[in-house]
Amino acid sequence: MDALTRSSSARARNDAARGSIVCALLGLVLPVAAFAAAHQLARVTLIEATAATCGSAVLGLLALWLARRARRNQERTLGRAGGRGVARVGRLLGVLALCVGCAAGVALAVYGLLRYFP
Repeated sequence: MDALTRSSSARARNDAARGSIVCALLGLVLPVAAFAAAHQLARVTLIEATAATCGSAVLGLLALWLARRARRNQERTLGRAGGRGVARVGRLLGVLALCVGCAAGVALAVYGLLRYFP
């Protein structure tokens, strides 16, 4: 028995955990990029940047879904897949990105109401 068996092989990668962090970080960088574009480019307005920031909510939800999937993968493989801490960080950042996106959506809705009812 010189070869490694399936149970004693190297740890499997938990790509869902890494994906959750990537999506969450993209969700947090999106508002910064949108408002920087509004500041630097004349044809991008602040309202358009706020509308683009609402995409953070979608990326945050995706990050939460991937973090849950990573946790299930880790439980299903009895801990061999790893990624529990990475999934936890992805979930935390995903909640933050979701909050940023929802806040942008509320701000856009309030602006729309104020424009509609002067």
